[in-house]
Amino acid sequence: MNEIVDAAGTIAEGALLGRAVEPRGGEVDGHTHETACLNCAAPLDGPFCRMCGQRGHVHKTLAAFLHDLLHGVFHFEGKTWRTLPMLAWRPGELTRRYIAGERARFVSPMALFLFSVFLMFGVFQLVGLSPPSDFGDVNINSRVSNDPAQLHKQLDGLRQARGELADGNPAAPILDNQIAAIERRMANQTRAARGEPEVLAQSEDGKSRITAQRTGWAFLDHGIDKWRENPGLMAYKLQANSYKFSWLLIPLSIPFVWLIFAWRRRFGAYDHAVFVTYSLCFMSLLFVTIGALGQVPAMPGWLLALAAFVIPPVHIYKQLKGAYSLSRFSAFWRTMILLVFIVVILVLFLDVLLVLGALG
Repeated sequence: MNEIVDAAGTIAEGALLGRAVEPRGGEVDGHTHETACLNCAAPLDGPFCRMCGQRGHVHKTLAAFLHDLLHGVFHFEGKTWRTLPMLAWRPGELTRRYIAGERARFVSPMALFLFSVFLMFGVFQLVGLSPPSDFGDVNINSRVSNDPAQLHKQLDGLRQARGELADGNPAAPILDNQIAAIERRMANQTRAARGEPEVLAQSEDGKSRITAQRTGWAFLDHGIDKWRENPGLMAYKLQANSYKFSWLLIPLSIPFVWLIFAWRRRFGAYDHAVFVTYSLCFMSLLFVTIGALGQVPAMPGWLLALAAFVIPPVHIYKQLKGAYSLSRFSAFWRTMILLVFIVVILVLFLDVLLVLGALG
């Protein structure tokens, strides 16, 4: 139940943030009859204020408030239904027309981005696709000695104490965790001796693992120590920051898109920002759809995996070709390079999240 409440809250938060950057021209028609605008006090000479665009008549009832709340959470007026089909089938045309100045017809890239990203993480929470955050105790506190002889001595003492306890004893799980923690630290010492990365966190089934290697930089090594001391908390921070700072994907992506158009002076950073933001909106909504369809019992998993693998590059190709008026070959090779850049961007984004988690 908590997951459902959290997911609904996340979706509503994204919708309201999206509305904040995509306001309506005025309120819904209501019951008041004013001679001056209630927003800016300008004289009214029609149903709308000629200065700020607000309707002259506004509702002041609880029913109207609830209507506006539901309206704000679930859609952005009729232009949503003009924007979404074009985003799916004609993304290049949507990008080009928005850049050219058709703003009133379409939802702005940033408003749609906020809504789609929060919707994606909300749906992922709802269907249980969130990254694992329960890593358990991977290592003992960093204040414990790293001397191998001391660790062996501690391990022997803990094993002996554990052997004297029955399985039902309340202290047994505590000793089991401490024994496992010392064993992992000793294993990490062996990895370090071989030049392998240290395992900071690992899920119970061993499939999810976070590793790091000492850098010699005090700041980064401090972050590694925080992972060692409380991997569960750090994994939670990583998960929480991934959607709170998802907007960083936009400035991280713009330079890479600029690189593939560096010699075309007529395309500027603004063009690339609109392209990147609309593209991220589509990818978020695509994975929302795939995540939801994954909960349908009769839906083949291989089909969803194929869609997740094939649709993104095809969409990027279509958006590049239409938005920048490229030939097929020009759009194709830029798509291939951009797919490589996307991997680099995601790695940079993950690094930023790890740093933010260490600072928190």
